Amino acid sequence: MSIEVRGVTHRYGDRVVLRDVTVTLTEQRVGVIGANGSGKSTFARLLNGLVLPSSGSVTVDGRSTRGRSGAEVRRSVGFVFTDPDAQILMPTVAEDVAFGLRDLPRSAVPERVAAALDTFGLAGHADHPAHLLSGGQKQLLALCSVLVTEPKVLVCDEPTTLLDLRNTRHVLKLLAELPQRVVLVTHDLDAVLAMDRVLVFDDGRLVFDGAPGAAVEFYVGLV
Repeated sequence: MSIEVRGVTHRYGDRVVLRDVTVTLTEQRVGVIGANGSGKSTFARLLNGLVLPSSGSVTVDGRSTRGRSGAEVRRSVGFVFTDPDAQILMPTVAEDVAFGLRDLPRSAVPERVAAALDTFGLAGHADHPAHLLSGGQKQLLALCSVLVTEPKVLVCDEPTTLLDLRNTRHVLKLLAELPQRVVLVTHDLDAVLAMDRVLVFDDGRLVFDGAPGAAVEFYVGLV
């Protein structure tokens, strides 16, 4: 599966946040780094159609994030936010995981939910109020609720920013072991060293695209 971003510029009102970005992503693990306000989070949201470009195009396996194919793209490309409270929708943990399985036969949902909760260490919290979980558990629930739908690509926008060191390591380990392709937006420079490829954004532009070590060195030089 390839994600192609072609000549993308994006504006919020009069403010340009991305400028003429062109890149094709095919690697299993892609890191995205840059200072706050550099455009990296907007770039991440473009990849599954949460944000549509002001000009240019974004396609996933040839399907545009615009128009009728947009819903299909969003099913293929899951998205995890920095703050898990932004995507926890249902009262209990099990209900939140089941929410994304509305298209499955009702009889198949409980087994699928139970297996997903077990994978993410949340089996003992199935009936727990979702918004009363710890910060680390909420992020695990957000990951679980996205991945239970079996997307082909997972985009994570700074998923460890609100976590302590222990939970950060746990989430990064889970991401490293996923069969899905992962695009990880992060400020954690150690984490991106494990990626296959790293993109560096600065002032709305893609200014470096290459090997992790060289990307981190370039970024450190910018700041």
